[in-house]
Amino acid sequence: MARITVEDCLQNAPDANTNRFDLTLAATYRARQLILGHATKVGNRNKPPVAALREIADGVIDINEMLKKVPL
Repeated sequence: MARITVEDCLQNAPDANTNRFDLTLAATYRARQLILGHATKVGNRNKPPVAALREIADGVIDINEMLKKVPL
Protein backbone atom coordinates (compact mmCIF):
# COMPACT_ATOMS: atom_id res chain seq x y z
CA MET A 1 0.00 0.00 0.00
CA ALA A 2 1.48 3.32 -1.04
CA ARG A 3 1.68 6.24 1.31
CA ILE A 4 -0.55 9.24 0.87
CA THR A 5 1.21 12.61 0.75
CA VAL A 6 0.16 16.21 1.12
CA GLU A 7 1.32 16.86 -2.43
CA ASP A 8 -1.02 14.13 -3.73
CA CYS A 9 -3.94 15.83 -2.01
CA LEU A 10 -3.03 19.37 -3.06
CA GLN A 11 -2.79 18.36 -6.73
CA ASN A 12 -6.55 17.82 -6.76
CA ALA A 13 -7.34 21.13 -5.10
CA PRO A 14 -9.44 23.18 -7.54
CA ASP A 15 -8.24 26.48 -6.07
CA ALA A 16 -4.61 27.52 -6.40
CA ASN A 17 -4.86 29.28 -3.03
CA THR A 18 -5.56 26.03 -1.16
CA ASN A 19 -2.73 25.32 1.22
CA ARG A 20 -1.78 22.51 3.58
CA PHE A 21 -3.66 24.14 6.47
CA ASP A 22 -6.92 24.11 4.50
CA LEU A 23 -6.18 20.52 3.57
CA THR A 24 -5.69 19.59 7.23
CA LEU A 25 -8.94 21.25 8.25
CA ALA A 26 -10.91 19.55 5.45
CA ALA A 27 -9.36 16.13 6.12
CA THR A 28 -10.03 16.44 9.85
CA TYR A 29 -13.66 17.31 9.27
CA ARG A 30 -14.08 14.43 6.82
CA ALA A 31 -12.36 12.00 9.22
CA ARG A 32 -14.80 13.03 11.94
CA GLN A 33 -17.68 12.35 9.56
CA LEU A 34 -16.29 8.89 8.88
CA ILE A 35 -15.92 8.20 12.60
CA LEU A 36 -19.56 9.17 13.09
CA GLY A 37 -20.64 6.56 10.57
CA HIS A 38 -20.66 8.12 7.12
CA ALA A 39 -19.66 5.71 4.38
CA THR A 40 -16.23 6.09 2.88
CA LYS A 41 -15.98 6.59 -0.86
CA VAL A 42 -12.72 4.62 -1.10
CA GLY A 43 -11.70 1.25 0.34
CA ASN A 44 -12.64 0.48 3.96
CA ARG A 45 -9.23 -0.89 4.89
CA ASN A 46 -7.89 2.38 6.24
CA LYS A 47 -8.45 4.27 9.45
CA PRO A 48 -10.65 7.39 9.11
CA PRO A 49 -7.83 10.00 8.82
CA VAL A 50 -6.09 8.02 6.08
CA ALA A 51 -9.38 7.31 4.32
CA ALA A 52 -10.19 11.05 4.35
CA LEU A 53 -6.82 11.90 2.80
CA ARG A 54 -7.25 9.16 0.19
CA GLU A 55 -10.67 10.54 -0.73
CA ILE A 56 -9.14 13.98 -1.20
CA ALA A 57 -6.16 12.65 -3.18
CA ASP A 58 -8.44 10.60 -5.46
CA GLY A 59 -10.59 13.68 -6.12
CA VAL A 60 -13.71 12.09 -4.63
CA ILE A 61 -14.01 14.83 -1.98
CA ASP A 62 -13.72 18.51 -2.89
CA ILE A 63 -11.64 20.46 -0.36
CA ASN A 64 -13.55 23.70 -0.89
CA GLU A 65 -16.95 22.01 -0.44
CA MET A 66 -15.71 20.35 2.73
CA LEU A 67 -14.41 23.66 4.09
CA LYS A 68 -17.84 25.24 3.57
CA LYS A 69 -19.32 22.65 5.95
CA VAL A 70 -16.77 23.18 8.74
CA PRO A 71 -18.34 24.98 11.70
CA LEU A 72 -16.36 27.98 12.83
